[in-house]
Formats: sequence, structure tokens, C-alpha cells
Amino acid sequence: MSTQPDACPQCTMTEIHRQGAYHVCDTCGYEWPFERAEEGAGDEVVRDANGVALASGDTVTVIKDLKVKGASTVLKVGTKLKNIRVGSGDHAVEAGGVMLRAEFLRKV
Repeated sequence: MSTQPDACPQCTMTEIHRQGAYHVCDTCGYEWPFERAEEGAGDEVVRDANGVALASGDTVTVIKDLKVKGASTVLKVGTKLKNIRVGSGDHAVEAGGVMLRAEFLRKV
């Protein structure tokens, strides 16, 4: 679903082509992955279980008992997590040193 970029990020020439998982500039030979070409297109929005966008610093509530991998503890339903950090990827929310999936959280 990636689109062809307009120009090479290094030399700004428009003669580019795809090769495997990379874009290649015909002029300077610079290669960059498809994802990097799409970074400026828009940032991924992390949404909670109700579809509300989450931002760093928000307070959320856990909506399901979650086992913490590598520890003997469990995050219980209703646990409030304050001052979260939002990143990207599968486990996009960090709270208290634990990475969580946003689908198990609800913004307070």
C-alpha cells in the first residue's frame, strides 16, 4: 500500500524506482525503505477500546485482567494508569515500565 515518493530524500532528483523492499534513486544510488518514504504522510493514531485517541500524559483504566509477562503480577480490571507514554507498534502504550496494547485500555 506504499506509494511512490516524489523525490529522493538525499539528492531531491525524481528518477527513482522500487527494488525489493526499498526505493532506489537512479541518479545517486541512495536506497531507503518504503516505511521511511511514508513517514511524512501521517502519524499512526493510537486509540483505546472505545476508539478515543490516546496521547502521552493521559490517564487510562484497564478493562480486562492482564497477565504481566516476566512477572508474577496481574493488572486487575479497573486499575488506573496515570501519565502513560504513547509510541507505535503492537504494544503502543507504556505505563509504569509495562508495555500494553491500547485495545485493553479505556481513557478516563
